[in-house]
Amino acid sequence: MIDELHVRDVALIHDASIEPAAGLTVLTGETGAGKTALLSSIKLLVGERADAGMVREGASSLEIEGRLFLRGDDEDGTVVRRRVGADGRGRVELDGHMASVRELAERVGSAVDLCGQHEHQRLLSVQTHVDMLDSWAGLPAAEALDAYRDALAVAQEAAAELERVREMGRATGERLEEASFVLRRIDEVDPREGELEELEAQLPRVEHGEALMAAASGARELLSGDDGACDALGEAVRVLGDAARYDEALGAWAKTLESSLIDIEDVASELRDYADEVDFDPEELERVQARLARLEGLMRTYGPRMADVLERRERAREVVAAASDGGELERRAAEELERREAELARAADALDAVRSEAAPRLAEAVSGQMAFLEMGTAELVVSQERLPRAEWTRSGPSRVELLYRPAAGLTARPLRKIASGGEVSRVMLACKVVLGEADECETLVFDEVDAGVGGATAVALASVLARLAQTHQVIVVTHLAQVAVAAQKHYLVRKSGGDVPETSLVELSGEDRVAEVARMLSGDTGSASRDLAREMLSARAAG
Repeated sequence: MIDELHVRDVALIHDASIEPAAGLTVLTGETGAGKTALLSSIKLLVGERADAGMVREGASSLEIEGRLFLRGDDEDGTVVRRRVGADGRGRVELDGHMASVRELAERVGSAVDLCGQHEHQRLLSVQTHVDMLDSWAGLPAAEALDAYRDALAVAQEAAAELERVREMGRATGERLEEASFVLRRIDEVDPREGELEELEAQLPRVEHGEALMAAASGARELLSGDDGACDALGEAVRVLGDAARYDEALGAWAKTLESSLIDIEDVASELRDYADEVDFDPEELERVQARLARLEGLMRTYGPRMADVLERRERAREVVAAASDGGELERRAAEELERREAELARAADALDAVRSEAAPRLAEAVSGQMAFLEMGTAELVVSQERLPRAEWTRSGPSRVELLYRPAAGLTARPLRKIASGGEVSRVMLACKVVLGEADECETLVFDEVDAGVGGATAVALASVLARLAQTHQVIVVTHLAQVAVAAQKHYLVRKSGGDVPETSLVELSGEDRVAEVARMLSGDTGSASRDLAREMLSARAAG
């Protein structure tokens, strides 16, 4: 939800602010007053591409600043600041931190839907129709889609494995000979996992066995030999123990030294064992060095790491096995793929079943809203067509498309091909009302949704927008008084004269709002028009 928006130097706007209502907000004004500039500002706010030509003449840059409350936001909301220079260079900040336009679009763009007469991408793009249907179907569709996607991923992995096995089976004589050579070469050395690390740790001990044994023996002699540390500590413990009869403090120190003596005796014992185990063996040194040399030779050829060598051996073994097992590997891989494809087909059937059940209900609900919008017998039809297996995607195994039937008895055809801009606007509005809370968009911005509308249709349109505003934040640019009086907030967009015209935004209330509604009704603000405007505002407030 857009909490507030501040615009500077965009087209004819020098400095203007708007704080839309949580429900329905309308923007009215004479044609050419600058409503388009405000809509362009909202586009920039949600991450659409910028154009240096949008910068107000004479200004060095434009700046859009807004605060939005998105799902999951804390009480402070998300603050967006976007600057575009006259030279085309731009800057984006999210909550005071630099960001890219892409990050802005990902974080904010999905929360605001711009529904202009010529900007119905979400409705006219077939790729979004399945998402609309799944939103309508709710949790059953979400669960079925997750299961289908999991099955699709597993089937794709099985297909890739089968192709890999077949590729190995198609090994030419030259490739098979190479794999056999690699396998023999590595198997001759027969490296074990972790062996290299063990030898590298062992080599220093084998190389310096004499020095290690001398160090251990010498240290042990200093500790436990005649007149060594143990004898000295033992004597100190005895002397302090005897004197402790006269001062208990000496007894405490005696116990501390006694504990240290025990530790030193343990170390001396371990040093003796160590010296017994370590010895200098030239043959063992030669063996370790030779083994390391062979392993390092493999790494130079097939490495650089031992893990690479082991992986190369495994690949070579698979190639040799595939060429000699009579197709057994391929048979097992094909059977696995067949099992996974069967599971995928069941998941696809389940997903299609959920969508098939929901599709006519969605079509009926939207068509009902279309009738309420004075679209006669026009209907929305949800088409679902199973695709060949090769065309299945993560969205599902079938093509889902919204079709439009202009009147009973006529053939339903793709909405994007036969509906006029005004019809698409009303169909979109009907969809938004039906989807309600299921729609991920929190803010809907309608431009020219009332194109070609008047009379009873205008009243119906106002009612539908008001109903939609119960579940969404709705911002509407309108020329209809019936829509204007339904709003919680009403902003007038007006343009001043002068050499450089300037667009301003004014929130209307009281008699100012009455005057604007009167102008929208009859083009003047005479007493008769004002009386009718007051009556409409009062009726809407009471209703």
